[in-house]
Amino acid sequence: MSDLFSLQGKVALITGASYGIGFSIATALAEAGATITFNDINQDLVDKGLKAYADIGAEAYGCVCDVTNEDSVNEMVSVIEEEVGPINILINNAGIIKRVPMTEMSAEDFRKVIDVDLNAPFIVSKAVIPSMIKLGHGKIINICSMMSELGRETVSAYAAAKGGLKMLTRNIASEYGGYNIQCNGIGPGYIATPQTAPLREKRADGSPHPFDAFIISKTPAGRWGGTDDLKGPAVFLASDASNFINGHILYVDGGILAYIGKQP
Repeated sequence: MSDLFSLQGKVALITGASYGIGFSIATALAEAGATITFNDINQDLVDKGLKAYADIGAEAYGCVCDVTNEDSVNEMVSVIEEEVGPINILINNAGIIKRVPMTEMSAEDFRKVIDVDLNAPFIVSKAVIPSMIKLGHGKIINICSMMSELGRETVSAYAAAKGGLKMLTRNIASEYGGYNIQCNGIGPGYIATPQTAPLREKRADGSPHPFDAFIISKTPAGRWGGTDDLKGPAVFLASDASNFINGHILYVDGGILAYIGKQP
């Protein structure tokens, strides 16, 4: 059974994996045996990521690349294939969010979110699929969101992008499944990261932050997720254990999407 989940000898590219969810997923793939390559938008972030991987004893190859730029992505993939090896696993993790009421959001900001969260996964997937076809196997995992299924105030662009990413996932599975390429998604719920820490801080009187209380009340697990909660699902979808799973979105949300909430 352990062989099914082994990533020994595989090369994985995780976009935007200098820190946070991408970093956690990358370390899980490394622990399963994969060679890690990653990118970020500037050298400072790449250096930060390289140090973080070195600190945990994981080898990683880092590239500066804007994943919304097709020429830059093609160059990055070419360099990785030449210096590290063909990419067996792609995790489209890089993403942004702008929390602005829809009627106050500029079309430029809306397009920027779509560009990073939807166009970039298209560009990077397009760049690696030809080599995966030649290899006769490949795994693409798109980091979607509960906002692939739900709407919420101030996240119109993000929800639109993640809904589109869900359908891009299904279409890649439909178009390239015959080449033994599996494309699936992971939809994280509310994950405790440094970015969400202010939403979980106690108020001056010791009571929970209203948003913290709201999320816990909506989550059957009764807690926020941790980045470690995404490691097992990522290894599963990257491994041979999921070879007959394609076009699926695995929501790692503590049960939020299954739960209507308590009666007031």
